[in-house]
Amino acid sequence: MGLILPSSFLFPTYSLFAVKHVSYHNLQPVSRALLALAGLKSGFLPNLLPLLASTENSLFACPHQEDISYGVVFFGDGPYNLLPGIEISKSLIYTPLILNPVTTSGAYVEGEPSAEYFINVTSIKINGKVVSGFNTSLLTIDENGYGGTKISSVNPYTVMETSIYNAFVDLFVKELAGVPRVTPVEPFGVCFNSTNLGSTRVGPPVPAIDLVLQSESVYWRIFGANSMVQVSNDVLCLGFVDNGQSPSSPRTNIVIGAHQIGGNLLQFDLSSSRLGFSSSLLFRQTTCANFNFTSIA
Repeated sequence: MGLILPSSFLFPTYSLFAVKHVSYHNLQPVSRALLALAGLKSGFLPNLLPLLASTENSLFACPHQEDISYGVVFFGDGPYNLLPGIEISKSLIYTPLILNPVTTSGAYVEGEPSAEYFINVTSIKINGKVVSGFNTSLLTIDENGYGGTKISSVNPYTVMETSIYNAFVDLFVKELAGVPRVTPVEPFGVCFNSTNLGSTRVGPPVPAIDLVLQSESVYWRIFGANSMVQVSNDVLCLGFVDNGQSPSSPRTNIVIGAHQIGGNLLQFDLSSSRLGFSSSLLFRQTTCANFNFTSIA
């Protein structure tokens, strides 16, 4: 079963199904994961909740990528084919999904676990070099629910706790030293003159960013199409944002935002408590818009 997301990974408001009240807590785990990914809970999607209440424990999402393709969501297992003849679900990389024992919601019942799913980012690399100079314990969820990394398309760009962000930006700038910097454009902290930068099939030719997961061989690679934002004809900004200093900042120290997940295939496999991801589909010379719907009819 599929749903096209025509303009962004935040869901359309037009009516797809009969309106019916369904409690958030009565939803299947994969349905809660879908709402959590969108940063939403019950009351925000009354037209979609009846469908979500009966879905299986598997969700494939291919979020919208700005100026490149619309997004799609599928419920249940594959195969999922992209034109021309690519069965993309077979090439996913998997990492465990983690539930924060403490809710990260602004409004919650005391003792309630988080409805959002986290992944275990153990380090960050840029051009194969480890980002250092911050307390790596910030990458781990502590006993009070602070820390860790989650995915949420409600954030347009990835946000990081200040010390992580500063170390990340310092290394990125060092690795892109040959490109002139320009005055930053809010909300970004570092921007570059892109006049002579050129392009590749995966976006601007900038250092690759790796979110290293449960082992050195398992990482989510972010290419230029997902790491950079073209704010004008000749200004390109690093699409990551400073989220404030821990512990005064929000509970989660890294929130992977919509720009970074756009054009990536994600599988929420709740039966196995794992997340599958593809990295940018542009690397495979395809996009979310190239789903072959006739192959799953």
